[in-house]
Amino acid sequence: MIVSKRPDWHHVIFITRGSIIKRIYPQLLLVTILSLLVVGLHQVAPSAVPVFNGAPFALLGVVLSVFLGFRNSACYDRWWEARKHWGVLVSSSRDLARQSLLLEERGEAAAGKRRELLFLAAVFAYALVDHLREGSRSTESVSHLLPEDHRTAFEGSSNCPASLLLRIGQILARLRAHGSLSDYEYGMMDATLGHMNSAQSACERVRNTPVPLGYTVLLHRTAYIFCFLVPFGFADVLGWTTPIAAAVFAYTFFGLDALGDELEEPFGNLPNDLPIHSLAVTIDRSLRGWLGEADLPQPPVPSGHVLM
Repeated sequence: MIVSKRPDWHHVIFITRGSIIKRIYPQLLLVTILSLLVVGLHQVAPSAVPVFNGAPFALLGVVLSVFLGFRNSACYDRWWEARKHWGVLVSSSRDLARQSLLLEERGEAAAGKRRELLFLAAVFAYALVDHLREGSRSTESVSHLLPEDHRTAFEGSSNCPASLLLRIGQILARLRAHGSLSDYEYGMMDATLGHMNSAQSACERVRNTPVPLGYTVLLHRTAYIFCFLVPFGFADVLGWTTPIAAAVFAYTFFGLDALGDELEEPFGNLPNDLPIHSLAVTIDRSLRGWLGEADLPQPPVPSGHVLM
């Protein structure tokens, strides 16, 4: 996620940080060169390079912009839904830390189980990052926090975050069986664990259910066809300013298309994706900090104005 102050109006025109232009400049260059060739050849040999009425192109542009708006709205909804579920995970982790304070007053063994609970919850956040983000290895730096038996089960699991939640549930069940938790206290903490599980399941749903491919392909193809045909529709009307108009159209349509692609996968490594690793670090610092741990990870810091 890009983290920076909102630029002034006169800086917005030239700023590249956060701009999608880095991803679409080959298409912009191609459309501009094609427009120059079409206009130039039409000026030299009008019969060899025919042009058409631009009115149908204008109508197609309106329709295309509407459909791109719908797709971007759907992709942003996915991005925002993912952010809300990570917000639930942050608050649920803090709830677990606060609710488990009662174990500190019930003997050294119960207090030790509380530390184990919060260590597992901290590792769970990192494991969820690795589970959702392809190629991430966030858990490696904190796997030493797991007891040996937990670590063995964790490494052999096909769904590491779920295995950690299962371990937390087992600890809570043992505490209830041994009388360290009342029925009400157990139910309260188990409900918090349920919120964490719901957040994971919702994030998995977002990751595994992309926008229908046919819809995306249709918009991709229509955007390319429109931008490549624009010079033929406006060469007579705009003359040598046609390449500028074509570049503006291409920037708008290809840019919206590329931005939708980024937002569609909120757990990726692109600048506009969610900073889920930084959120995991925030959870880790909160939980282990409340346990009095001194060896905490550094607070998340943007690199090149991008927080991952």
